Amino acid sequence: MPGSVIGTTLNNGFPGQISRHGDEVSRTFAVKKDTENILFGAPVALNDDGTVQLFGTGHTADKFAGVAMRRVKSATEWPNQSFGVYRPEEACDVLERGSVVVECLKGTPKPGGKVYAYIATKNGFAAEADGSNTVELTGVRWSTGKDSNNVAELTILIRAGI
Repeated sequence: MPGSVIGTTLNNGFPGQISRHGDEVSRTFAVKKDTENILFGAPVALNDDGTVQLFGTGHTADKFAGVAMRRVKSATEWPNQSFGVYRPEEACDVLERGSVVVECLKGTPKPGGKVYAYIATKNGFAAEADGSNTVELTGVRWSTGKDSNNVAELTILIRAGI
C-alpha cells in the first residue's frame, strides 16, 4: 500500500496574489508598447508617459510603482496557459500599497527585512543586495520567510507611483 504524507507547512501562494485584504491600494495602467511582458508578481516601473513596464535595466528605486497583481485573464494561446502575464498595450493591475506574494530570487527574507529589486541580470525581488544588480526599495518590507518554491510575502508600506 503506498504511503502518503501530510505536510507540516503550506505554500505561501502564487506570485501576484494579494495576501492580506483591507489595506489594498491598486491602480490599472497600460503596459508600454514594445516592452517585455510583465509576469504576475513582478516589480513594475512607472514611466513619465503614465504607462508601466517591467522594472529592470536602467531603472532607479524612485521609478518603482508597485507589483503586478494576479488577475483572472482570458487565455491568448492554447494550450500554453500556465504563466499569467500582462502584454504590451494591455491593462496591468498594479498593487501600490498592501501585501502581495512574490518570488524571492536571492537571500532569505525575514519579517521586516529590506526588499531589493533587480535592475540587471534578472527581473524580480531579493532579500539581500546583489552588488550593482539591485536597488533597495524604500517603504517595502518582507512580511514572511520564503517557502520551498522561493515564494514569500512582501508589504508595500508607502504608496509608490501616483
